Amino acid sequence: MRTIVMIHGMWGSSWYWDNYIHFFSSRGYRCLAPTLRYHDMDPSSEPDPRLGTTSLLYYARDLEEEIKKLEEKPVLIGHSMGGLLAQMLAARGMASAAVLLTPAPPAGIIALKPSVLKTFWSVMKKWAFWKKPMRIPFQAAAYSVLNVLPPEVQKEKYVRFVYESGRAAFEIGFWLLDRKGASRVDENRVDCPVLVVAGGRDRITPLSVVKKVAEKYKERSTFMEFAENGHWIVEEEGWEKVAGSILTWLKQHD
Repeated sequence: MRTIVMIHGMWGSSWYWDNYIHFFSSRGYRCLAPTLRYHDMDPSSEPDPRLGTTSLLYYARDLEEEIKKLEEKPVLIGHSMGGLLAQMLAARGMASAAVLLTPAPPAGIIALKPSVLKTFWSVMKKWAFWKKPMRIPFQAAAYSVLNVLPPEVQKEKYVRFVYESGRAAFEIGFWLLDRKGASRVDENRVDCPVLVVAGGRDRITPLSVVKKVAEKYKERSTFMEFAENGHWIVEEEGWEKVAGSILTWLKQHD
């Protein structure tokens, strides 16, 4: 039985993988959906202050430690920031295959497009955001992350959003200023097949950005675009079509 490790993105936790866990487990996969450090919290509570300075490198290290406990290399499915973490882990030899759903880009790819700046403006205008927990307001989430969902569903999802690391956001968006190069991924060390999935209506990891992620791994990547989907592709209408396409691709790379 192949194992899939599902890695959530910013402001999330394991809850939003429910559809994918049911879909893939019913088809014979063992599914694990870890929650990143400091994300297992009540969304209405104050975040752990240590979250603000938590690096992508810490998230990746935690995940690597869990993956090493498995009997074989798993398939990694990462969404948004989780897609970047999946790239980092694949470059460490931790994956048999990597599926990147509307992924955040690694260093070397400009992420700060106009729609992304609009999304994060409320965060970036606060001094020292890079060392504080942060969460975008509902209006920004509805514009960029949840824009394809009906308004009532947007609100249901947003109330479950937790705080995120300002440091991790800085490492993704301002990689040129990050001396540690936390979001850097050496594509030459990625030795597994890579599937890169984009949403045509995505405003936080726009189509043009996701295409560049696929180009980075062009020797071993497959690119898929779902024109009517946005960033929240794991739960939007038509998610079954996306999951089915991933399943077909995985079977082709067994």
